[in-house]
Amino acid sequence: MKVYKSNKAKGNILRTYDQLMDMWEIAYDDIWIENDYGRTHIITCGNKSGEPLVLFHGVGDDSALMWIYNAKTLGQHYRLYAIDTIGGPGKSIPGKAYKKDFDDIEWIDSILNGLGLDKVHMAGTSHGGYLVMYYLLKRPERVMKAIGMASAISTDKRNLMYTMMKIFLPEALLPTKGNVLKLIKKLSGEHHQAFTENPVIMEHYKSLLKGFNNMAMGYHKVRPFTEEEIDKISKGIYLLLGRRDPFEELGGERAVKSRRLNAMFFEEAGHGINHEEAFEVNQMIIKILRGEAEDIRNYTA
Repeated sequence: MKVYKSNKAKGNILRTYDQLMDMWEIAYDDIWIENDYGRTHIITCGNKSGEPLVLFHGVGDDSALMWIYNAKTLGQHYRLYAIDTIGGPGKSIPGKAYKKDFDDIEWIDSILNGLGLDKVHMAGTSHGGYLVMYYLLKRPERVMKAIGMASAISTDKRNLMYTMMKIFLPEALLPTKGNVLKLIKKLSGEHHQAFTENPVIMEHYKSLLKGFNNMAMGYHKVRPFTEEEIDKISKGIYLLLGRRDPFEELGGERAVKSRRLNAMFFEEAGHGINHEEAFEVNQMIIKILRGEAEDIRNYTA
């Protein structure tokens, strides 16, 4: 399955990807894990003696964009491994095992094994947060601390699909400069400037909307959690959520309170919480991973 709509689209996306990496303000290395799933690209950086923190981005974006405002601070304390999702628009290349029976758990296992990592911290945003929660459910013995940002714990897949269509359409179908700006503002809270005042981010995001083949992510099976599964991960997952997130209607605050989950709410943040509230989010991630935020239930920033 083609990840990009054309070679020109691929070139634009990877060119601006590298420009974003120049803005990380931290030395990094590109590494790849190669197996039947393909060639998974991983950006590694930060404290070489720090505990490992594995990072997952969302659908339709990549590691260069997702962690641009987080890597420098988090890397002072942890060894970071930012993974470009197979089938996503980063530098990973799908292989023969990326097909209908693709299993996210086995793919993540292959990455950790390839990196020689037994137990890790994990954090992810949006779909990346889902991957963190799903891995915590299936491989709790391999996860030290788990953080999901802008990640709703949904029990109804139909609501998820409807909400995504309502948010992304029609702007994503015709990604002009004006429509990209409208979409960013729909997704964001009070601090959309974290995106809109960074011309490289805006160019990169426009290139993603125009040139990424969204169908390439189709083999990642996003499924709702059962109530029993939510109970199993409830003590191990920490959620950082924005009250202005348009995905809030999936039951963010309501679900958190009814299930007594550890969650911190950011009053002015939207779906791009780790961009919009980068300083506060970075500090809270560090607190959680240090074990200094054992109960952040109903905490509001």
